[in-house]
Amino acid sequence: MERALPPHTPASGPPDSPALRRRPRRAVAVALSVFGLLAGGITAVTATGTANAAAGIGSNWYASAPYLMPEDNSPPNAAAVMDATGQKAFQLAFILAQGSSCSPAWGGTSSIDSDTTMPSVIQTIRNKGGDVSVSVGGYGGTKLGQTCGTPEATAAAYQKVVTKYGLKAIDFDLEEPEYENTAAIHNEIGAARILQQNNPGMYISITTAGTGAGTGWFGTQMLLEAKSQGFTPDNYSIMPFDGGFNGAAAQTDALVKFNGILQSTFGWNETTAYAHEGVSLMNGRTDAAEYFRQADFQTVLDFATAHKLARYTYWSVNRDRQCAGTVDPGLSGACSSVVQNDWDFTKFTVKFAGATPPTTTPSASPSTSPSPSPSPSGGTCSAAPSWSATTTYATAGTKVSWKGHYWTNKWWTLNEDPTLSGQWGVWADNGTC
Repeated sequence: MERALPPHTPASGPPDSPALRRRPRRAVAVALSVFGLLAGGITAVTATGTANAAAGIGSNWYASAPYLMPEDNSPPNAAAVMDATGQKAFQLAFILAQGSSCSPAWGGTSSIDSDTTMPSVIQTIRNKGGDVSVSVGGYGGTKLGQTCGTPEATAAAYQKVVTKYGLKAIDFDLEEPEYENTAAIHNEIGAARILQQNNPGMYISITTAGTGAGTGWFGTQMLLEAKSQGFTPDNYSIMPFDGGFNGAAAQTDALVKFNGILQSTFGWNETTAYAHEGVSLMNGRTDAAEYFRQADFQTVLDFATAHKLARYTYWSVNRDRQCAGTVDPGLSGACSSVVQNDWDFTKFTVKFAGATPPTTTPSASPSTSPSPSPSPSGGTCSAAPSWSATTTYATAGTKVSWKGHYWTNKWWTLNEDPTLSGQWGVWADNGTC
C-alpha cells in the first residue's frame, strides 16, 4: 500500500492552537539530519554482516541528498537516477519504532536485522560511487523518541542503524504527534547530541516546519531545546510548503525571516546564521495544493547559493516524474502532478552539490567507473598528472591535465569529468596545456 506524501505540518501557535489540528498526512514536518564529514571511505555492514567499502563522497552531496522511498510509492531505480542526473546521495525513508519497542524498523514493521531490500539499494548506490543517509521518523507511526524513554536509549537505537549500514548521514524526520511531544523531542535532540559525541566528525542538521514567519511555535521550541542542551548542529533547515506558500518568492521570504530567528535565538550575525541554515522543498503539487515547478526550484537554488546556505534538498525522488495520463490527477506519492521530464527536480540538488547534471540520459548504467583516456592533441600536458575518474581529489587547488587543458579543483571531488564541470562546477579550466 502506497503511503501519502511527506511534507511537513507547519506550526503557527502554542500546543492548544486550533491551527495545529491538521489533517493526517505523510509529511516531512521536522527533520534532524546527521551527515558524516569523514574524508575517506567508511565500512558499511550489510544485513548479511559482510563489510563493504562505501564511497568517500563529500559533505556537499549529503547536504543535497533528496528523499527516496525504496519500499513505497513505486520506487525508481536509484542507479538510473544517478546516471541521468549525476546525483550521488539519497535520503532513504523511513525508520520507526518496531511496535511499541525501542527497536528500529523500516516503516515500523521490517526490523533492520532482517530487512533485505535496503542493503541491496544501498550497495547499488555505493557501487556507483554514491552513498546514502537514512531518515528516521515521518508522519504517523511510532517514533523511537516516543518509545525509548531517554535520550541515551534513543541514541542507542539510532546507533544500531548507523552501525548496521555504515552511515555517514542520518536524518531525523520528527512530525506529529511526536513534534508536539516535549519529552519525545527532548529525547530526539538528546540522541543527536550523543550521536555527535560518539561519532566524531559527524555533520548534524536540524530541519523544522516552515511558515510565512520562518517557522512556527513548535519550530522555535525545537531550537530552544537544542540550545538548552548545549547542542550546536551545523545547520537548521525549514520546509517552506504546506503553509499557504505561493511560489518561490514566499519561500525565500520565509528563509530570510528564519535567518532572523536563528540570529535572535543563538546570537549569530546574518552571515553565520545563513551558514547554519538550509531548505527542504517539495516538488510539484503539495498536500495543500500548492504548486512548485522547476522555475521555483531554480529561484530558491539561486537564493541558496547566493546566501551560502548549508543545505538544499526536497521530497521526493519518487515524485520526480510526470504522472501518466492526466498530468495532474491530484496528490500522488509516485509523480509530481506537474509537467516535467523525469528527474528534472533532482538535477537542482546536483547543481547545489556543485556538479553539472548530464545533458542526456545514459542508455545503460555502467557497472564500473570509466577508465580515463589519454589526453587528445591540443598541447603537451606533462606539467600535471592526468585526471582519473577513480582518484579522490580531496584538497582544493589540485592541478590535473585532461583533454588538452589544465584544471584545478575548487573542492572535494570524485569521478567528475572536468570537461563537464561548467562555470559553476568543481573544476576550473586553466587553459590549454
